[in-house]
Amino acid sequence: MADPLLFNPHTYDPAHFDPETRRLLRATVDWFEARGKRRIIEDYRTRAWLGDFLAFAAEEGLFATFLTPASAAGETEGDKRWDTARIAALNEILGFYGLDYWYAWQVTILGLGPVWQSDNAAARARAAELLGQGEVFAFGLSEKTHGADIYSTDMLLEPDGEGGFRATGSKYYIGNGNAAGLVSVFGRRTDVEGPDGYVFFAADSRHPDYHLVKNVVDSSKFVSEFRLEGYPVSAEDVLHTGRAAFDAALNTVNVGKFNLCTASIGICEHAMYEAVTHAHNRILYGRPVTAFPHVRRELTDAYVRLVGMKAFSDRAVDYFRTAGPDDRRYLLFNPMTKMKVTTEGEKVIDLMWDVIAAKGFEKDNYFAEAAVEIRGLPKLEGTVHVNLALILKFMRNHLLDPVAYEPVPTRLDAADDDFLFRQGPARGLGSVRFHDWRPTFDAYGHLANVTRFREQADALCDFVLKAAPDEEQSRDLDLLLAVGQLFALVVHGQLVLEQAALTGLDEDVLDELFAVLVRDFSAYAVELHGKDSANEQQQLWALGAVRRPVVDEARSARVWQRVEALSGAYEMNP
Repeated sequence: MADPLLFNPHTYDPAHFDPETRRLLRATVDWFEARGKRRIIEDYRTRAWLGDFLAFAAEEGLFATFLTPASAAGETEGDKRWDTARIAALNEILGFYGLDYWYAWQVTILGLGPVWQSDNAAARARAAELLGQGEVFAFGLSEKTHGADIYSTDMLLEPDGEGGFRATGSKYYIGNGNAAGLVSVFGRRTDVEGPDGYVFFAADSRHPDYHLVKNVVDSSKFVSEFRLEGYPVSAEDVLHTGRAAFDAALNTVNVGKFNLCTASIGICEHAMYEAVTHAHNRILYGRPVTAFPHVRRELTDAYVRLVGMKAFSDRAVDYFRTAGPDDRRYLLFNPMTKMKVTTEGEKVIDLMWDVIAAKGFEKDNYFAEAAVEIRGLPKLEGTVHVNLALILKFMRNHLLDPVAYEPVPTRLDAADDDFLFRQGPARGLGSVRFHDWRPTFDAYGHLANVTRFREQADALCDFVLKAAPDEEQSRDLDLLLAVGQLFALVVHGQLVLEQAALTGLDEDVLDELFAVLVRDFSAYAVELHGKDSANEQQQLWALGAVRRPVVDEARSARVWQRVEALSGAYEMNP
């Protein structure tokens, strides 16, 4: 029997979407299933470029339909819009079959970000036309020497005396740089000092002054190094100048960062089918591997963590789609999806790998690929540390100073999320306010581990009020990151519970998940206790925040039955 909480290609029917979205998602699943497991794994092992997949996407109009905002589409193209809900659904599918496919789509999203934020009508029309032709895009921000430090770009634009520029410089770690019909490139003018000299411009990877150096990774993902030598940049190629170019870079990452969570979910789902099926059918000492208590615990923990990843990410979609100038809560939930969900994905894979052991290395399984690729997601679009530091900016307002908002419903409607391309200046994070997180927990106060976790969340509020890092400690990022992990757990639990209330999530699964979160909070509290710079008051607080989850053997047995039922529930077409 298929588990309704996990994606299963054999039973997948996204009936909650409009007919064209439903058709395209199902067609994508069918394309992968028809291609078959052996071919997909072989393409991964031989690092084959994704030409066949991109040809399919072009023929179906997949990228054009999902990635063209309504404002850039023609009047007769009613199915085209930027709809975060269906983008998330496609992320999950592409992650399920292989991160290389997702990556080509993801960096296309990043490449489009500066274009859709631009007032340059010619560039927008050109991008829409290229999407319609099935082209992919690239985001030319990072450099070999400076990484994504956009203050220090060495891509230089020299005025050509005719209203345009000649661009010279190199970019490094640029996905799709080998094939992009349009590359959004960040640079600075040689004749203007400071932030006013920033420029975002559009380049074409096929132009003779665009030089592809190499693929910097050993993968089908073509993560390129390219160099421009006197590349002509006309007025029609300029997307943003000055501070607007800086804001476009950060706001593009805001849009694209979200996609990592649902890709991680897809990877974990496919790997879980393989892992549970293998473990349940492998006999050791006369018993299935899944008869051993430690195996059941590890697979159950992996399952409930995965369900939590999905619940959090689905709820975060609603806040993205409801965002506006007066509601920027998504700016917290976005780095949470990037940092928390993707690191949960690593834990899920590790738990299953501990069970299946050597099987996880075999070349004919998806799991071997999953075990490698799951590591990349927490490291893209900013490291875990960068996103944790960002999350900390919201902690006091979120925990201690709530304001009233209208309830945010589930957002699966066929609407265009146009605010994502008019986010405005990338600053003012300290002024973002949040609704009260406590009523969400109160609604599930009858679940023992939700109550236990709520005690820890309340303790964190006391920490912020009475034991917060002083001025000197505030410069100790090692200490602050431990605090950030504790705060991230509270936000994670909140959105999981919000989604549970909207969907009627099984309460056994929910309580089992919060048993895991109680353990996690305790572990991070102990970590904080051991930090070099933690003072005596903080050390005492940390040990006082440790809790033991409430054990319920009957509940755990019922959740295990759900995990056990995954055995044989899905096997990819050979």
